Amino acid sequence: MRGPVTDGSRRTVNLRILLALAAAALLAWSFWHNGAWLQLCAGLAVFLFGMQILEEGLKQLAGGSLERLLARGTSTPLRGLLFGVAGTAALQSSTLVSLLAIAFISSGLIQLAGGIAIIFGANLGATSGIWLLALAGQNLSLSPLALPMLVFGVLAGIAGERGKAAGRVVLGVALVFLGIDQIKAGFDGFGGGFDLAARGGGGMGAMALFVLGGLLLTVVLQSSHATLMLTLAALASGQLQLEQSLAIAIGSNVGSSVSTAAVGMLGGNRSGQRLALAHVLFNMVTALLAFALLVPLTWLVAGLAGLAGFGGNPLLQLALFHTLFNAGGVALFWPWQGRLAQALRRWLPERSDTIAGGGIERVRARHLSDQALESADAAAAAVALELEHLGGLSVEVICQALCLPVEALDAGAPDPTLLEARPDGSCRDAETLYQQRVKGVYGDLLRFMGRLEVVLDADHQRFWSGSQAVAARMVDAVKDAKHLQKNLGQRLQDADSPLRAAYVELRGHLFGQLHGLRRIAQLPAGGAAGRQARQEGLEALDRQAAQFDAAFRQRLFAAVKQDHLDGLQAGSLLNDLGYVRRIHASLRDVVAFTDEPGSLRDLRRSGVE
Repeated sequence: MRGPVTDGSRRTVNLRILLALAAAALLAWSFWHNGAWLQLCAGLAVFLFGMQILEEGLKQLAGGSLERLLARGTSTPLRGLLFGVAGTAALQSSTLVSLLAIAFISSGLIQLAGGIAIIFGANLGATSGIWLLALAGQNLSLSPLALPMLVFGVLAGIAGERGKAAGRVVLGVALVFLGIDQIKAGFDGFGGGFDLAARGGGGMGAMALFVLGGLLLTVVLQSSHATLMLTLAALASGQLQLEQSLAIAIGSNVGSSVSTAAVGMLGGNRSGQRLALAHVLFNMVTALLAFALLVPLTWLVAGLAGLAGFGGNPLLQLALFHTLFNAGGVALFWPWQGRLAQALRRWLPERSDTIAGGGIERVRARHLSDQALESADAAAAAVALELEHLGGLSVEVICQALCLPVEALDAGAPDPTLLEARPDGSCRDAETLYQQRVKGVYGDLLRFMGRLEVVLDADHQRFWSGSQAVAARMVDAVKDAKHLQKNLGQRLQDADSPLRAAYVELRGHLFGQLHGLRRIAQLPAGGAAGRQARQEGLEALDRQAAQFDAAFRQRLFAAVKQDHLDGLQAGSLLNDLGYVRRIHASLRDVVAFTDEPGSLRDLRRSGVE
């Protein structure tokens, strides 16, 4: 099997290389024969690179404050809308804000309604970019401003990390300015050789083609700003009519949600997929309405532009149209947010946790998603939720190893009758349960934690290493329970004897420890009083465990001395006592682990989770 797969993969790689070389050769040939086309493509490349550097610089400059603002900004739908507007206007990237919202909703830090409001705001905030581009697209060269900005941006890199981030912002703006000038010069160089205004024709069919063109161009460039910049430059040079540019703007709006949808659908959990679908639905419905009402909207834009004093400026009219149809979409969807969230939950219900593999139905992680890896806080929140999931599964397997129902842990105290009872046949094999319920989740968690590439501060690093240790301790407890079940399950079925009584005693002690640990885990973790209560509870359980261990050993050797137990039986009991002791120690360390980054505690305290 390995040979054909490897050969097929190699052929695929070779085909990609050939296609890339062919595309590069074709581009080189086109650049050689048309200088204006080269200038246009070079300007577009500089513009996109500048936008990328600007986005990265702003994100580095914001640090974790953007995530905290996002979480706090979704306590009401209006605040979520305002965050989406402000965040997109500041970062000039609706995709970044949308993906961050998907990351937080996938990690449980915000709810679906709050994420939908952010999507609305991100679409409104994206309209600020086209206003800036339209104002910059006048007969004004931005290169004189860009050149000193390049110098200052590089010099800022010597002023530490914050200075370097600020310098990247300045460099990004400078490259955007240079790209705009190159794009305008490229379109001017075409003259009449690239006149879409003359070739487009009229009618809704022709306009639909321009909508499709705007959508495809945005998907290829992965930037609605780049599509709109090209549209503005072509409009300014007379190679596009205003109506055609409006249709392209509609298509670019839909295209901007495609990349978000692809990332959310392919890499997210159900919550992230719902938000990605909401983004697509909002943009598609808004675009369909704008296209259906294109003629009256064009009249409205012309009238408002005349009243505002820029009736002769098609670039600003395009910016006004872009704002109007996005604002109209928000006004249309705003009253239906709750129903939209309910519909999304019906259309995309929670998936089964199990997945087939190797003949075994394995439970998989619930709360981990690729989007959460984009933010330290979102990743930490996802890991914290998944540790709770893994902990619940581990305790369930341990209870099955004791042949006791996990629901009994929620009772006021362990029932002596239940502890004395013989297994009724419903007890399941702990090894099988480990393979089905624990191993897959543990593997997913380790894989997720190993893929994080975000730079972590000291708090997050401590949480990360502590979480890895805690997950390993849970698995250790389950593995010890598997060994414990081998003798325990058999001896509990035996007739009454000193040996069976000893195993009943072991069973009752471990179940009592599990019950106590669950009660302690339910205590509040925050604040000095909460930490003290948890610590005192753990110390009390430790004392009980040590006292039981000493007393059990004493009774065991007394039974051997009195010939109630033989040496082999005593050896088995001592081994199983060791398993009980290790299970308690592992789960005790899990409950004791309450450390999490201060930023994540602040987010939870804000009540947004």
